[in-house]
Amino acid sequence: MKRPYPGLTPLAALVTTVLDNGARASIVDATLEDIRAARAKVYPTSPPFSWITGRVSGRVTIDEGSAPVRDGAQIPLRWYTPMTRRAGRPVVVYFHGGGWVQGSTQMYDPLCSNLAEELDAVVVSVDYRMAPEHRAPTASFDAIDVTRWIHDNPQRGADTDRIAVCGDSAGGNLSAIVAQELRDLRTADGEPVIRHQALIYPATDLTMASPSIAEHADGAILTEPKIRAFRAHYLGDADDAVAMTDPIVSPLFGDVAGVAPALIQTADLDPIRDDGLRYADVLRAAGVPVRVTNYLRVPHGFASMPGVTRIGEQSRHELVTELRTHLAKGVERAPSA
Repeated sequence: MKRPYPGLTPLAALVTTVLDNGARASIVDATLEDIRAARAKVYPTSPPFSWITGRVSGRVTIDEGSAPVRDGAQIPLRWYTPMTRRAGRPVVVYFHGGGWVQGSTQMYDPLCSNLAEELDAVVVSVDYRMAPEHRAPTASFDAIDVTRWIHDNPQRGADTDRIAVCGDSAGGNLSAIVAQELRDLRTADGEPVIRHQALIYPATDLTMASPSIAEHADGAILTEPKIRAFRAHYLGDADDAVAMTDPIVSPLFGDVAGVAPALIQTADLDPIRDDGLRYADVLRAAGVPVRVTNYLRVPHGFASMPGVTRIGEQSRHELVTELRTHLAKGVERAPSA
């Protein structure tokens, strides 16, 4: 019998087969009811599930808040704060994945609580509005406005002059857009507020021009038909729909001069692998410091299941190390070419 998803480790192939065959409705033919049910789903945080997703840190408090955005809406926030008392912690603003359609902040408790603990930082996960109820560019505007609000409204003793943006997949897309749109946000001393952007298998080109989409069209977790379905929900087909090449949805086509240094992590078996690699090339060409790691034998979504792959610990260590380095006090951004 042919093993599904050749190239994956046996455990990764088993878990992704379960996810792709019954654990959730495919976005390709999902109804709005299916989409809302998928958003509401939260996996247990105890074993054996935590062996796959990672543990939720017991040294971090998790609570809720909200932030206003330009159209008057209040966007829910999920705060992760280390329990030890200390002022002046840096901030990581996290944007979850899910194709701008699915996903939730609560599903990212293992990752976000781990970042808060390991970085000794305040992590804020943003429950931005999603499609199809809210088409593009609502998610981008929510991400930009919430990040600016966090800077302007320090809470929990955080040093909001030291912010990193981080996200996976659609969240990586939003992080890159925020880094572009808020590159000129400065401290009283004129230093950039956005210190770093950590982009985990980011979607950067909604035209779907990356060669890896055809190479891994039938990949694990994410396929070409799913990418098209997510994009259709996100952009819609109205006469005033945002163009696929507009930087507010496709950061690959934006002006990247002077944006924050970046870490880009890609999955070699991911249809949108080349979205990340191509964006890294654009950043380098503009003189932006960038570290790129393409992780072998893993699919899209590997950051959410660190216990399944051999590189789970390595990729998390790289993420924490890069964020810690750039959020440290006294670190100045390298000048652009």
